Amino acid sequence: MTPHQNCHNLLSSLSEFVDGDLDPLLCDEIERHMADCENCQIVINTLKKTVELYHQTTEDPSLPSDIRTRLFQELNLEEFLDEPAGDP
Repeated sequence: MTPHQNCHNLLSSLSEFVDGDLDPLLCDEIERHMADCENCQIVINTLKKTVELYHQTTEDPSLPSDIRTRLFQELNLEEFLDEPAGDP
């Protein structure tokens, strides 16, 4: 199996790997692969950071109404301004 084929096969298990829900044998295989594959290291580190940032967000991610209005106007999304914050 070529290294890139191995990358493709491991990608389907990344979420479970990052969450710690993966079979230990497959975890070992991914860790061995990552030791030699910088691209997969980047993908997994990015996924871990994304999950970490997601968990650090506040419970109320809504923007103040004046900022939300200016943002939507700047992005030419005025048609969505009537929807409640959090339901774009």
